[in-house]
Amino acid sequence: MTATLADQLVPTITKPGLYPDVDEAAYHQDPVVGGSLSSTGARRLLPPSCPAKFRYAADHPPEPSDEFDIGHAAHRLVLGVGPELHLIEHEKWNTNVAKKEVADTREAGAVPLKPQQYAQVNAMADALKSHKLAMKLLRSGKPEQTLVWQDKRTGVMLRARLDVLPDARPGKRLIVPDYKTAAKADDASMQKAIAEYGYHIQGHWYTDGVTELGLAPDEVWFVLVVQEKTPPYLVNVVSPTESSMFIGGEWAQHAIDIYKQCTETGIWPGYSQEITHLELPIWTERQFDAARESGLFEGAA
Repeated sequence: MTATLADQLVPTITKPGLYPDVDEAAYHQDPVVGGSLSSTGARRLLPPSCPAKFRYAADHPPEPSDEFDIGHAAHRLVLGVGPELHLIEHEKWNTNVAKKEVADTREAGAVPLKPQQYAQVNAMADALKSHKLAMKLLRSGKPEQTLVWQDKRTGVMLRARLDVLPDARPGKRLIVPDYKTAAKADDASMQKAIAEYGYHIQGHWYTDGVTELGLAPDEVWFVLVVQEKTPPYLVNVVSPTESSMFIGGEWAQHAIDIYKQCTETGIWPGYSQEITHLELPIWTERQFDAARESGLFEGAA
């Protein structure tokens, strides 16, 4: 049986530093000797996830999906680096011919796209070009840079892969952008997404790595360049607040502590094995109080 690319990847990084030439597949397989923790991994260790889910995800890389393909393709067109895009001239991939072409494309390390998807990501790239701030942020430095550093308190090795590492300028704030695609990019939706997906944790992770490696002479700031995946492919540039980033830092350190304990013990716990008594969410209590004050329950048996 022929070994896959993932099977052939072996850890090669032994010390902290900036590594500009790490392949994306190698990065996700963890190129650090002895193992390291990424922002994505850290968030998998934290509630509502748990260490057992982190361990499973590490041992079972996700299968390709339309969502991943669109994301990879958009990054390729926006940042100018990443896997090649390959148009599959079949709207449906359920025939043997289409399946083989898709499989061959993935085997070659490229991203297969249906005609509609190919048109979509190109339209997204064109729309993004009209957003001057977004383009300035995403074209202000070197793309796809891998950072490896060591947590001072625990000794755990940490890693991050920045979409763009901006060129440092003395006396200027270094703004680290991360490009994301989303169903909705308005402020309210992004406020919810930051909390739900832990982007404030990711933001702290990235800025911490840049700072620890001495890559910024002054202050470091993290921003999200978010683009909607439906016409007219609107773009919004948002940033977690300072207090949000502080909270993200606290959660990040907690995740590092969990990782250290799990790697030392070899135990990756799931949910509690005891009965947990759960209160109703706060909003249901408020709903009940409002209903009671309105007299809804008067005369109830």
